[in-house]
Amino acid sequence: MPTDDHQNKPAPKPTPETEHYWEGTKLGELRIQRCRECGQAYFYPRPSCPHCFSTDVSWERSSGRARLHTYLISHRPAPGFADEVPYAIAVVELEEGPRMMTNIVGVEQTPESLVLDMALEVAFEPRGDQSVPVFRPRRDS
Repeated sequence: MPTDDHQNKPAPKPTPETEHYWEGTKLGELRIQRCRECGQAYFYPRPSCPHCFSTDVSWERSSGRARLHTYLISHRPAPGFADEVPYAIAVVELEEGPRMMTNIVGVEQTPESLVLDMALEVAFEPRGDQSVPVFRPRRDS
C-alpha cells in the first residue's frame, strides 16, 4: 500500500543547467524550455535545442497536462520505493509536445487502470528540499 512518507526517496541535485527547472518545481510549476530559433519545446533541461542546436532558448511554464505514452509496473523494491510496490514508471507526453519520464500516482497500479493515452495532470511530491513532478489522472477529463 502506498505511503505518503517520501523521506527515503532520492532527492534531485540541481545543476547549473537544471536550477531554473527545480526552482519551478518548488513553486508548483512544471517548466520546460523552448527554442526561440525553431520554436520547438523540449525536456530535459539543457543549454541548446536538441532539434536545431541553437543556444537561443527560453523557459516557459507548462500547462501540466499530459497523456500517458507508455509505462511499466515495477514489482521490485527500489531505494525509497520499498513501501510502494508495485509502482508505475512512465513516459508522459506533455500538452506542449515533449515527453518526460515520471511516476503515475493516484490510481491503482494495474494495466486495467493505467490506460495508454489517459489524460493526466502534474502533481508535486516532496523529496528532501526539492519537489519532483509526478502525474495523476486528470480531474477534469
